[in-house]
Amino acid sequence: MGRLFAVFLALAAFAFADQNDSSSNKATPEQMKATAAKLGLPKGTIQLTPCVPGMGEHWADPENLPFGPIYGVAEGEVVFVEIMIAQEDFTAGKSWTGVLMPAEGYAADHVDIEFEPAGHEGYEIPHYDVHAYFVSHVNHAGFCPPG
Repeated sequence: MGRLFAVFLALAAFAFADQNDSSSNKATPEQMKATAAKLGLPKGTIQLTPCVPGMGEHWADPENLPFGPIYGVAEGEVVFVEIMIAQEDFTAGKSWTGVLMPAEGYAADHVDIEFEPAGHEGYEIPHYDVHAYFVSHVNHAGFCPPG
């Protein structure tokens, strides 16, 4: 399921980018690789979404999806790390350690745990989105204002 999800998410991200493309803002794979390296993100990490209001862009290695880690980037900085945990995995008593590790030089400001009973685009099953933010609520609430 993970590989199929990764392919789906990557294709959806590129389709979204094509739909909203102005050729000046569409990053090439080489540019994404360079940006990920500059940000200190793991090898294989690519941009999956444009800027999401209140969060930033989502970056991840498609091989690690849907669980993650997924990294949030706004204003040229890593602002969160996220994992998505299926509700059935919690119910089954699964455990995870060391999964919300910040990139070097970052420290968690707060952690938000949000239950998605119907899932959301890209992961349509009941699950928990767990975000470790490296900036305050006030800061990330202002990222990518709608409109």
